[in-house]
Amino acid sequence: MNGHCVPLTWLYVPGDRPAVVTKALAAGADVVVVDLEDAVAPDRKAYALDATAELLADKHEVPVHVRVNRLDGPLAEREVRALTPLPGLDALRLPKVESTEAVGRVADWSAEVPALYALLESALGVEHAYDIARHPCVRGIALGEADLRAELGVRDGAGLAWVRGRAVVAAHAARLAPPPQSVYPDVRDTEGLARSCAEGRALGFLGRTAIHPRQLPVIEAAFLPTPAEVAAALEVAGAAAADAGAPALADGRFVDAAVVADARRVLALAERRRVR
Repeated sequence: MNGHCVPLTWLYVPGDRPAVVTKALAAGADVVVVDLEDAVAPDRKAYALDATAELLADKHEVPVHVRVNRLDGPLAEREVRALTPLPGLDALRLPKVESTEAVGRVADWSAEVPALYALLESALGVEHAYDIARHPCVRGIALGEADLRAELGVRDGAGLAWVRGRAVVAAHAARLAPPPQSVYPDVRDTEGLARSCAEGRALGFLGRTAIHPRQLPVIEAAFLPTPAEVAAALEVAGAAAADAGAPALADGRFVDAAVVADARRVLALAERRRVR
């Protein structure tokens, strides 16, 4: 995957506000997520679906995902059946997934199921993270931390450390991309967002979901490699290219396949900065 194709920013926008969705498509996010669930009032659900179907009648330059309503409710099946045949839909985001059976239900609703992203928003969903992640239709997982905090009675991020690590490990074990971080709710606190992204990056997350365009450049900057990281990755890649056996760096450090793979990921992300 080219560096400029690596998603780092996922911008949520309410499905019942088509003008805002149009603006979001030009805001610079890597992925726009049209939300039919939490961001839409109950009496606006039908309108949101109709507006989203109209939007997805055409393909867009920016990938468009749709978060449908909860899978055990009365709306999700209709939404999946209505949206999956449309050319503008790139993926579905499934809220409150707790089992592989829930994912399979979505696959049964349509013969044209796109990529599915499972949101783990409960203790049971986290417990089943690996099984969900390795479902053949699932292309990514992510945490829904607001619901998790409420269920677990957790007040700060430290209380979710194990849960976050679990999501990262489950994604890698299932050979998926690292999950993006959950939303940072204070759109005015860009310094806090940057600190939180640094913490997430250290845990193994890649990118983050956002709820306002002003968060996008902060997120991207936080997850792009630093010049020092790029220089180190170039050294590793050069050593690997020059030695068909077991290469070592100038300081004697051994370079194995895992180190080389990590260096290539860093360089792919660095390429994104050059392209932009």
